Amino acid sequence: MSESIHRALDIGLASSARERTVDITTVGARTGRPRRIETWFYRFQDRIYLSGLPGRRNWLANLKATPQFTFHLKHGVHADLSATARIVTDEGERRAAFTHFVTDMNQPHDPARIGRRTSVEAWMAGSPLAQVVFDDPGLP
Repeated sequence: MSESIHRALDIGLASSARERTVDITTVGARTGRPRRIETWFYRFQDRIYLSGLPGRRNWLANLKATPQFTFHLKHGVHADLSATARIVTDEGERRAAFTHFVTDMNQPHDPARIGRRTSVEAWMAGSPLAQVVFDDPGLP
């Protein structure tokens, strides 16, 4: 896999909103049709995750029904990466990941541009969490 793909996936606390933005294509849970949306990805303990501020997400229902999807890098490098979602339900893993994400989002430079502080408890109560497992074993 190319060095540019590895760099694009290597986001951290200094990464901009643009660098965190990807598209994903899932299979609609009810329709069976491809659904492409823009979302953010997160990196924690050398794993890639999909999540977001608390709220309902259709992509989560789609991934529960059909875990295989396409992860589209689109800033700096363009690549369509085959992946499988692992829906995270373990409370300990969720808390550890959300603690990292919330610390990131609450930085003074507000990378999420949400304009307000968010809390781990809010994310625990209402945010989806799916680990991205790339088909290419050379990716995190």
